Amino acid sequence: MIWSTRNSAYTFTAPEFPILEKQNWLIHLYYIQKDYEACKAVIKEQLQETHGLCEYAIYVQALIFRLEGNIQESLRLFQMCAFLSPQCADNLKQVARSLFLLGKHKAAIEVYNEAAKLNQKDWEICHNLGVCYIYLKQFDKAQDQLHNALHLNRHDLTYIMLGKIFLLKGDLDKAIEIYKKAVEFSPENTELLTTLGLLYLQLGIYQKAFEHLGNTLTYDPTNYKAILAAGSMMQTHGDFDVALTKYKVVACAVIESPPLWNNIGMCFFGKKKYVAAISCLKRANYLAPLDWKILYNLGLVHLTMQQYASAFHFLSAAINFQPKMGELYMLLAVALTNLEDSENAKRAYEEAVRLDKCNPLVNLNYAVLLYNQGEKRDALAQYQEMEKKVNLLKYSSSLEFDPEMVEVAQKLGAALQVGEALVWTKPVKDPKSKHQTASTSKAAGFQQPLGSNQALGQAMSSAATCRKLSSGAGGTSQLTKPPSLPLEPEPTVEAQPTEASAQTREK
Repeated sequence: MIWSTRNSAYTFTAPEFPILEKQNWLIHLYYIQKDYEACKAVIKEQLQETHGLCEYAIYVQALIFRLEGNIQESLRLFQMCAFLSPQCADNLKQVARSLFLLGKHKAAIEVYNEAAKLNQKDWEICHNLGVCYIYLKQFDKAQDQLHNALHLNRHDLTYIMLGKIFLLKGDLDKAIEIYKKAVEFSPENTELLTTLGLLYLQLGIYQKAFEHLGNTLTYDPTNYKAILAAGSMMQTHGDFDVALTKYKVVACAVIESPPLWNNIGMCFFGKKKYVAAISCLKRANYLAPLDWKILYNLGLVHLTMQQYASAFHFLSAAINFQPKMGELYMLLAVALTNLEDSENAKRAYEEAVRLDKCNPLVNLNYAVLLYNQGEKRDALAQYQEMEKKVNLLKYSSSLEFDPEMVEVAQKLGAALQVGEALVWTKPVKDPKSKHQTASTSKAAGFQQPLGSNQALGQAMSSAATCRKLSSGAGGTSQLTKPPSLPLEPEPTVEAQPTEASAQTREK
């Protein structure tokens, strides 16, 4: 208190207390301008004046730490904000988001539930709870929370997350239903249109796939995902030159895309330009060394070129990443047979027969090997197993048999004295078939009593989508706390980037 006298009268002057929010406008201005150094300087000054009690300054400082990757420090500061304002749901949401980014999903769920008690009509809380449950593999709870979020407020991102739940469950039909509703709500969202087109492409429903991908290109002519998918459809139907033209456009946008170079390589494989195919596939392998499908394709091309040692190398690597695929063991056995390692070839065939219960080519190849080794009884058993599979494939199948391969089977039947009347009918094309033929190539091998080992490659490459995740929080146009963003999980479930199927035979 300060007392003063003027003309014998006493006056009272109140002391000046610091105003906690007097520089909040400047902090906000620097933050939305992304001038973080100046922002931190003002925050430091403000906190010194207020003895660390300015909630907004602490809040923005925490946001900046998160943007810089210092998640742990941002969590500590957001917890300070929650302590200063325990009834503020925004502070709790930011605490939960930091916990989510640190991988502490259970703790994040607990904090989001506390925030939900303060604001029961916040769609963002329900959405983020759903994403946390996805990480914990609790898909039913995640589905309930995302439905609650849609009930409160419909958003594209919530539809995308809900669709991914069904994709993780392997329910493509339900996923398509969700994405169709999302497209009805947001018909100009190119990500939704592209994803829906890719799902139809994966099911082999090409007309609807082309329709949705075409809509994507209408709104965004440079959308490389849709162009890559369109090129894949053309490649699937054997139009390799047009597909390569599409891939040239994609290469201008994403030159370092493994699926792109895989698809280009398989186009050259379909055109029987094997050296160019290997060059492109090796570039794809350099960009994605852990992708078993690229290794599969490399093994297939080397097998076609009779480079059996190289084929063995790539097929062995593919098996390490995909040990449950019978076709890989079948191709490996063909390579081993040509490398004159019959014992290991038999082991590979036995594993292929154990894993693949549908493809008669596995049994046919194995029967030929056994026949050439003089083991006619075992060869007959494999031949009869092949007959059973062929009979099942008369009505529905994803394989188309080469006429020359049918001839081999009939010759083998005659040699085993079981007749030559085995009926190999071309299966009716199923619109939901996931394997379609894109190219076929033959290679000659060593002469054997019944013929030679050959690899007939049926290679299909489908488009991949690359998602870029956004992180951090953006500023607002008003002097309010920048909002927390809806969470989005890193794992994405899109159409498979590359796929190859092979038919291999021994005459």
